[in-house]
Amino acid sequence: MDYLTGKTNKEDLDISDILEGDYEGKEVIVNGAIHKIRDMGDVAFVILRKREGLVQTVYEDGVTGISLKELQEEATVEVKGVVAKEERAPHGFEVRLREVKVLSRPTEAMPIAINKWKMNTSLETKLDLRPLSLRNVKERAKFRIQEGIIRGFRDFLHEQGFTEIHSPKIGARGAEGGANLFRLEYFHKHAVLAQSPQFYKQMMVGVFDRVFEAAPVFRAEKHNTKRHLNEYTSLDFEMGYIDSFQDIMEMETGFLQYTMELLQKEYEKELKLLDVKLPKVDEIPQVRFDEAKELVAEKYDRPIRNPYDLDPEEETLIGQYFKEEMDADFVFVTHYPSRKRPFYAMDDPANPAVTLSFDLLFHGLEITTGGQRIHDYQTLVDKIEDRGMTQEGMEQYMLIFKHGMPPHGGLGIGLERLTMKLLGEENVRETTLFPRDLSRLEP
Repeated sequence: MDYLTGKTNKEDLDISDILEGDYEGKEVIVNGAIHKIRDMGDVAFVILRKREGLVQTVYEDGVTGISLKELQEEATVEVKGVVAKEERAPHGFEVRLREVKVLSRPTEAMPIAINKWKMNTSLETKLDLRPLSLRNVKERAKFRIQEGIIRGFRDFLHEQGFTEIHSPKIGARGAEGGANLFRLEYFHKHAVLAQSPQFYKQMMVGVFDRVFEAAPVFRAEKHNTKRHLNEYTSLDFEMGYIDSFQDIMEMETGFLQYTMELLQKEYEKELKLLDVKLPKVDEIPQVRFDEAKELVAEKYDRPIRNPYDLDPEEETLIGQYFKEEMDADFVFVTHYPSRKRPFYAMDDPANPAVTLSFDLLFHGLEITTGGQRIHDYQTLVDKIEDRGMTQEGMEQYMLIFKHGMPPHGGLGIGLERLTMKLLGEENVRETTLFPRDLSRLEP
């Protein structure tokens, strides 16, 4: 009888294996997809695409045991050859081919040239052909960096004593209220897709004190802008026993510092490939909402049109102001008006017209909303009544406050927006694997 041990002994090597080992002049086995073939006559360069990057292999007539005509771009192969130092090749080495085994062949030509350094095509075409366009080296690098952001979020919060949770995405009602809900039939009942995990992560503060989640959320907003999606990934955390909402901003600052260090250390290749300069996160300024509006109005001669919210132009100008005045890439805008924040946001005891809440702007775009929550049952009941709301459908949520909750707060970070600004992209769809918006449900 055979047994599985969880260990696989494979002969094929990854790029990192070759770089870390003593393989020069030795025969190795490498697999991958044929990214590009450059036929030079008696010699051809067959570039393989692997998860870690590109590998240059060298085909020679009379040496390599297969006809070059049998090889085609996007075929997957397993090759055997000798490693040789070559400074002009990716990673500084090449594999001089002896044998090539074709594992699979494409049945038709690529509709777009994914092996070009830059695909000269529209965003819409890239999205229509997303399973193929993502094979492009630069496109792929964006999502490696995005992986690093989520990895940093998880690793940092684990170090800070947070427990990862997974809340349901189908519910009886939305946490944020309003009309931007995707409604669906659920076994003859009305249900909605989650706008956020807000109620559940607050519930779990009563269980684990500190919790986080990285998961999709859904907003049925009928817009078609460069900064909005109808499904996006939200990086959420909620923490109990806080002294003030400053604790939440400090925790996010720590996450950003940890993550930028991780990206610099372990994603340097992708950062160089995309020519990304990481932002400054050693310290992040904060400014009150009303003060931010006044600073922008005065410096850029822009009248204050809406005293209760920030429009996209104001956010851009606030980011510009702090970059020009303090060389800051991020800025926390605090004390948003109560009327523009959800019912569970804690009002400032010194001025109940504003809340102990914040947005984090990155180069003028809001990527985070957070703040302290009401934890006292009667205070929450009174605010619900003051807003003309009903507790119907929120009985389980209200239950946690009846039985004691610590001072707590948290935030939600838009992963795709954060990635977009980090990479200097202009459209959030560029940093979304498979975007969902007003017109797109496929692929």
